[in-house]
Amino acid sequence: MNRTASALILLTLAGLGIGLTWLAQQQARPLIQEQREAIENRKLLDVLPPGQYQSRPLRLEAAQQAHSLLLSGTLMLKDGQPTAVVLQSRTQGYGGPLELMIGIGANGRLLGVKTLSHAETPGLGGKIADQGNRWLQHWLGKSRADTPDSDWSLKQDGGQFDQIAGATITSRAAVNAIHDALRYFDEHQAQLMGNAAHE
Repeated sequence: MNRTASALILLTLAGLGIGLTWLAQQQARPLIQEQREAIENRKLLDVLPPGQYQSRPLRLEAAQQAHSLLLSGTLMLKDGQPTAVVLQSRTQGYGGPLELMIGIGANGRLLGVKTLSHAETPGLGGKIADQGNRWLQHWLGKSRADTPDSDWSLKQDGGQFDQIAGATITSRAAVNAIHDALRYFDEHQAQLMGNAAHE
């Protein structure tokens, strides 16, 4: 076999390999996307009461808040009715960015908070990411209607909330981000919850 024939066979095999790889990627793409969406939906469900929900992404206006940045929002529907909004928030903790997932019911009450990522000190501010964190559970059911804006701070700052022991900056950042999310929801409730009616 001469060199030209060998080169042609090699190129044919390489082209066939590339073609089969491309075809496999095209066939796997919907499954990969479905799995990504399932993972994202599981994160959303972590801050909501148990149940079957449908989710719709929201476009957020004025995402920069006083103490945090709202990265994304999702309207959660139950039996086709808007029941909650889940906001992903980023604020500055002690060690770096602190990202929270914050669930808010249609009535403006806090349904759940979960830490998505942080750079806090293990054993101190890092406790904010512990599974079933009782400190974050403290706010469940709270709203701006029953907790005035002036009380949404740590006790040492004149507010009503305790801090995580040894993690004042982390605690302050989390309280501020949660308050920002509740304020944003209250100020934009009609457009956030009304999106389902207009689609």
